[in-house]
Amino acid sequence: MKVLLLNGSPHAQGCTYTALCEVAGALEKNGIETEIFHIGTKPIAGCIACESCLKTGKCVFDDGVNEFVEKAKQADGFIFGSPVYYANASGQISAFLDRTFYGKSAIFEGKPGAAVVSCRRAGSTASLDQLNKYFTISGMPVVSSRYWNMVHGNTPDEVRQDKEGLQIMRTLGNNMAWLLKCIELGRENGVSFPEKEPAQKTNFIR
Repeated sequence: MKVLLLNGSPHAQGCTYTALCEVAGALEKNGIETEIFHIGTKPIAGCIACESCLKTGKCVFDDGVNEFVEKAKQADGFIFGSPVYYANASGQISAFLDRTFYGKSAIFEGKPGAAVVSCRRAGSTASLDQLNKYFTISGMPVVSSRYWNMVHGNTPDEVRQDKEGLQIMRTLGNNMAWLLKCIELGRENGVSFPEKEPAQKTNFIR
């Protein structure tokens, strides 16, 4: 089993990365393979609603989204990490995930997901709310910890001093590993993800 962790910070080894590493360490101790995918520092395009991906399976922009989607097909669970910018997840990860999930819910459906945020002081819960919506619209079980999934600090060294935050990350990793094993055990015993009903969409303006 494998969990794909997305680093939505422009800093490859900054505060968000430090938090993700703590989660990854707990997962690996439980026998779960991990990979951290860094969004990077190049511009990430927002979705332009061209719907090309619905026809070809690939986004028209080549900035990492297509590569991540291919990796996602082989992953069993996901952790999305972001710094807090103006009480929201980073603009990079927001644009990245908008395009990652558009028309691709089947890739993620039934696979556990969790969000992790890093901030100096405030805005963490608003950012978590934003990121969790990608999971809840896609039929993904959301994994929790012992508190909201956040760390505090202005540098990686400060994050490493956030003992409670690091414990939250380890607990999240342990809980993710437990759920993945439960899902696998259920699958082996004939318990599959619920059959999906045909979508019923209501427009509010006629």
